Amino acid sequence: MSFQTILFAVDDGVATLTLNRPAVMNALNSLMRAEITQALTTLDASVRAVVMTGAGRAFCSGQDLTDAGAALDLERTLRDEYEPMLAAVTRCPVPVIAAVNGVAAGAGANLALAADVVIAAEGASFIQAFTRIGLIPDAGGTWIVPRAVGTARAMGMMLFAEPVSAAQAADWGLIWQALPDDTFAAGVAARAQTLAKGPTGAFLAIREALAASSGNDLTAQLALEARLQGQAGRSADFAEGVAAFLQKRPAVFTGR
Repeated sequence: MSFQTILFAVDDGVATLTLNRPAVMNALNSLMRAEITQALTTLDASVRAVVMTGAGRAFCSGQDLTDAGAALDLERTLRDEYEPMLAAVTRCPVPVIAAVNGVAAGAGANLALAADVVIAAEGASFIQAFTRIGLIPDAGGTWIVPRAVGTARAMGMMLFAEPVSAAQAADWGLIWQALPDDTFAAGVAARAQTLAKGPTGAFLAIREALAASSGNDLTAQLALEARLQGQAGRSADFAEGVAAFLQKRPAVFTGR
């Protein structure tokens, strides 16, 4: 696939999707949203994990405010462009790591937080910057952030629009991990390989179960767990995992 606003490469089962508009801190325009959606919804069967990151000093600065078409009708843009992009992340057929290499602001922050796992460099930060231009958080932020950090912290982030450092984000539980800048790339690569060589079906079932948990009572969640576990128990990866355990060797999962 050939793209204009992103870079896309696959190596050893890991697809790396790089937001590639560094001159504008990887701000999201209509074309970039479409290309992210296309890349994540047309993955080759060889891909077992995705790493989404940014070129240059930022992960993503949010909506490109010079994108006149988007500014004219924000509701349409969110419905027709942001929602498909976020669905492509949250319903991706393999686990997605957001590797936040620098500032993630506005919709860029919420794009990162939509990933299954967020790993940030210690020099990165997260900013719910919307009120700086008289808007409310969008791109899923009002759903994702309070569930991660609670209403009080979410409200403070959104009202004051102040940067939250990667270390603070990790301490709050907003992201999984903050890594020193000089070991960030290697740390992300190692995590990506763990996912790429793991039981993909089980990973996706975990995503489904956790997404449903906040809306389920215990009875409904137990029923969902039983269904998903039954599905996992019929997989080739489960058979391989048990065989490897009994033979005292590392499991070789195939994602089936």
